[in-house]
Amino acid sequence: MSNSVIQLNNIYIRYPIIGADSRSFKRKLVSLSTGGQIKEANKNTHITVEALSEISFSLQKGDKLGLIGHNGAGKSTLLKVIAGIYEPCQGAINVTGIISSLLSLSVGMQMGATGYENIRMRCIMLGLSHDETKRIIKDVEEFTELGDYLSMPVKVYSSGMQVRLTFGIATAITPDILLLDEVVGAGDAQFIKKAQSRLDKLIKNSNILVLASHSNDLVKKFCNKALWLEHGKTRLFGNVNEVVNAYEASLS
Repeated sequence: MSNSVIQLNNIYIRYPIIGADSRSFKRKLVSLSTGGQIKEANKNTHITVEALSEISFSLQKGDKLGLIGHNGAGKSTLLKVIAGIYEPCQGAINVTGIISSLLSLSVGMQMGATGYENIRMRCIMLGLSHDETKRIIKDVEEFTELGDYLSMPVKVYSSGMQVRLTFGIATAITPDILLLDEVVGAGDAQFIKKAQSRLDKLIKNSNILVLASHSNDLVKKFCNKALWLEHGKTRLFGNVNEVVNAYEASLS
């Protein structure tokens, strides 16, 4: 795998709130629900939510970063910035390496196509060879245990079957950089155990991990660094035990 790098320098993400009056009750609701900073440019312009501000850090091969903080602190937003889903309003970002994002598993899934077709399309997008694609197909067949359903359109799958397929495809290739928003539940208890084992292996073999989680134990288990976000800003960044302990102390 390549020499993976994630570098963020003074990143800002802002959302305009259309139709919100600074004196209205709506503004208070927005403030409670977003966790970001509510700002008003002037009396004649719209309200903006500053979801992230002044975010800077650098990760290299071997770094496993846990994102911690309250609901709405900016963890999921930051993952989407690294994934390239959100473009910063200000600042610079440099990401080197193949990224796998387990943020919303269903994104990119073609419901009218069969399971096999979805697997092949993902392999084509990643530029994999014919032999690599065959290996991936066999891996997903064995892991998902979907059998003949892989020849059927995904739209006829149950929700649990869809999760099996999307999780199986997403974890079939070990990426340079793995972005993970919480741990993915994937059906019945037996399959969840199987999925957890597969995910543990993927995390271990990835060059860089960025994990957003409400479980401090999980962050300590997988990560060597942590970033504590509070209202879209960095409260503390550094050694995972030091940051998590400081965060837990603030809650007590």
